[in-house]
Amino acid sequence: MTQTFSRRRALQLMGVAAVLPFSRAWAADGDALTFLAVGDWGRDGADRQSEVAEQMGLTARAVRARFVISVGDNFYEKGVESATDPKWKTSFEDVYAAPSLQVPWYVALGNHDYYGTPEAQLDYAKTSPRWRMPRRYYSRRETAPDGSSLELFVLDTTPLIPDYLAHKGLAPKLAGLDPDGQVAWFAAALAASTADWKVVVGHHPIWAGDNSESGKEGHWGSPDLVAKLDPLLKRHGVHLYLNGHDHELQHTVRGANHYVCTGAGSQMEPFCDTVGADFCSLQSGFIACSVSRQTLRVAYRDWQGNELRVVDIPA
Repeated sequence: MTQTFSRRRALQLMGVAAVLPFSRAWAADGDALTFLAVGDWGRDGADRQSEVAEQMGLTARAVRARFVISVGDNFYEKGVESATDPKWKTSFEDVYAAPSLQVPWYVALGNHDYYGTPEAQLDYAKTSPRWRMPRRYYSRRETAPDGSSLELFVLDTTPLIPDYLAHKGLAPKLAGLDPDGQVAWFAAALAASTADWKVVVGHHPIWAGDNSESGKEGHWGSPDLVAKLDPLLKRHGVHLYLNGHDHELQHTVRGANHYVCTGAGSQMEPFCDTVGADFCSLQSGFIACSVSRQTLRVAYRDWQGNELRVVDIPA
């Protein structure tokens, strides 16, 4: 009997089916700069962290990702204590082991990272070939093959939220930091940027789906960051704000600004409200992005390799 093979089955036999399906929008483009972003992940491979990592490796290979962004809460539940903490191996090196993920990781700190020793993550960056955290907040400029430019602004949002400054366990670790100085640096860096695309990375959401109509508890954005950061995003034409903290994949648009939550690297929330958001998924996963002169593309992908949503942000 003759057996008919679909294209998908043929790709399965070649071992690449896990990165399907890609929409037509994600056709390979040699002129684009590509990268992945993930957050809220470090659980020794548990809670689908390993499955997400596998799909990240396959996707990074397929789109030839140049780097990975981590939006914080890198190690649960209490960060790492030193640059030799065992969690570096069990939650990072052994999990994100695919060759395609041996690229620079530009990393933000999350609130759970402050329960450990946040300086340990800066120390690890001094010897790691891929863990990049030169300071608690910093910027990085990249250039796409077509000549368009992207500037990343990685923030440390925990000190910007007063509730953490009053938290018994975190207050001593936040003492001596200069939240106003960070905001001043951010404002000046944005004003000086000549990049075609501006992407800001912070652990906490600025805007997110609103649970006020559901009566459920959740994170759901930060009035403090709305006041301190959002006017700067609008004033300086920031195209995309990437965050985690909420354990979900979400997309919110306010005016010309896009707010993308990629906090789905392992354990997920029990519910997902979309009031105020146009997309929300409780599937563990990550995002893949491409930047060209015309478009910044965001593709949401889950732990099984499914493409959940593609959003194109015009220049």
